[in-house]
Amino acid sequence: MRLTVEQIIAYQTEGYLIVPEALSEADLRPVIGELEREIDERARRLFAEGKLKALYEEEPFERRYAFLYRECREIGKGFDIQHLLGEAMFRHLGSEKLLDVAECLLGSEISCNPIQHLRAKLPSAYAGDEPDYFQNVPWHQDCAVTTPDSEASEIITFWMPLVDATAETGCMEVMPGAFKRGYLDHRAEGGTMIDPAKLPEIVPVRAECPKGSLVIMNKYTPHRGIGNRSGIVRWSIDLRYHKTGANSGRSFQPSFPVRSARDPESVLRDAGEWRRLWREVSEAKGQKLHRV
Repeated sequence: MRLTVEQIIAYQTEGYLIVPEALSEADLRPVIGELEREIDERARRLFAEGKLKALYEEEPFERRYAFLYRECREIGKGFDIQHLLGEAMFRHLGSEKLLDVAECLLGSEISCNPIQHLRAKLPSAYAGDEPDYFQNVPWHQDCAVTTPDSEASEIITFWMPLVDATAETGCMEVMPGAFKRGYLDHRAEGGTMIDPAKLPEIVPVRAECPKGSLVIMNKYTPHRGIGNRSGIVRWSIDLRYHKTGANSGRSFQPSFPVRSARDPESVLRDAGEWRRLWREVSEAKGQKLHRV
């Protein structure tokens, strides 16, 4: 799938774009299956250790994790891309469908940015005493979690839900056009957030996004996440891409080419090498990840 001229103009004008039906159920199935297996393995281990009273095997992907987490939060320890390092997730980072879209905005020399996350936003009824910013993610810009030396780099966010992201399940809200103001001062209060005094007076737009669709954002686009009032977990994947050779904003973490017309052999296709790169990083502690 490639973006139309109208979609590209809309992205360049508003700083965000919702791309419908970018991925099929078959495209997402390997990643979801990998997550289901990981959840099941963790649940069985915790059950054997007496930390869970039930396995909740009858519950579907959209609900099982919530039941398990409510009973034992240990189920969620290290539940993120750079810790799980799954084969299916690695293949997803280099999905041809995602890269076809990214190429429309970045050109043919594309690297996967090291800022990448898997998020499970629990139904609020299951969240217990979690910090409020887990549910109501404050207004922020994605550039706030990059180092200032990447200011000239074009880094774009690809946010994709693994279930329908609606007002009820906890979708994002964005501020159209606000990216033109550049970086806004942030505070480290209740999660990294834009200084309220610097928050643009722009009416936000609700970025509801069905499963299989994408929300693409400029790194300066202010956005926030609203609470999950549904009965399911709002699973989502948050990826970033940038032009190969540009500063990634996380030079101490691995970025790697995922598409190259100039040098196809440079593309990283070995999941084992990807894991090795991340494991090397995990041994180097103390790096600051946010600007504030």
